[in-house]
Amino acid sequence: MIDILQSIIPPALFFSAPLIFTALGGVFSERSGVVNIGLEGLMVMGAFVGIVFNLTFADVFGAWTPWISIIVAMIVSAIFSIIHAVASVSFRADQVVSGVAINFLALGLGVFLTKQWYDKGQTDMVTKPFYTTDIPLLSKVPVIGDIFFQDIYLTSYLAIVLAFVAWYILYKTPFGLRLRAVGEHPAAADTNGINVYKMRYIAVIISGALGGLGGSVFALTIALNFSHATIVGQGFMSLAAVIFGKWHPLGAMGAALFFGFAQSLSVISAGVPFLEDVPQVFLLIAPYVLTILALAGFVGRSEAPKANGVPYIKGSR
Repeated sequence: MIDILQSIIPPALFFSAPLIFTALGGVFSERSGVVNIGLEGLMVMGAFVGIVFNLTFADVFGAWTPWISIIVAMIVSAIFSIIHAVASVSFRADQVVSGVAINFLALGLGVFLTKQWYDKGQTDMVTKPFYTTDIPLLSKVPVIGDIFFQDIYLTSYLAIVLAFVAWYILYKTPFGLRLRAVGEHPAAADTNGINVYKMRYIAVIISGALGGLGGSVFALTIALNFSHATIVGQGFMSLAAVIFGKWHPLGAMGAALFFGFAQSLSVISAGVPFLEDVPQVFLLIAPYVLTILALAGFVGRSEAPKANGVPYIKGSR
């Protein structure tokens, strides 16, 4: 039994981390009232920047390269997300259309620049990706250490810690209260002196940074290079995790862990007795089928923030 858990849990955590980061970004954006269909594009931008920076500066930063790469990816994706903020908040454009445009723009830009800089459809493989490691002390704990803390990516636990940080920020700080207020009743928030536009801009930029973090972590742990097929559906899965998790950081983390487990099925099937005889194609489509089933009502009716997707016009009620 322990052997089976050892073969299931680390890969599930490994595949979940990028989804958790990106889903948390979606929670911040949607809690402020801005629908962010562009999570996929933000992940693409993060993956592209993370890989290109890693390839360019591997000799300069050495072992620190992957960590600096994800920070740069966060910054660039945060800046990139301002396009969505300007369209959705300032120009009051349809937020779904703006998000879809972000997805197309990020992928087109990434593939175009890859072709220009590397003269082929994909980048080279990175030489300084993230590697698995044992967590000091905890990896020595009997049973639990073997399952949870040996040969694990630090990014997996960073994602889980960040989910609790996001929960604290949203529910235990004045900033979180203001952000949730502009997503529930922006007119009332405005009356109380909260700058609705500013809060929504900040929330979208946070979602950009976290989406870029998710994309770059995916690229530097799973894909190890960038092409048009590096990020294929992970952003939409993260969006599904936001809804499945009922727009709550810890709920989104739980949903992302579930989807990450579904993604890992095709990888772990050989080591799990009851999955050995399942055709590979079923395991490959499992994450998408489970996503649809989850959103089709297995968790009851999810109530979105009341002003989600509604542009705010100052002075309106």
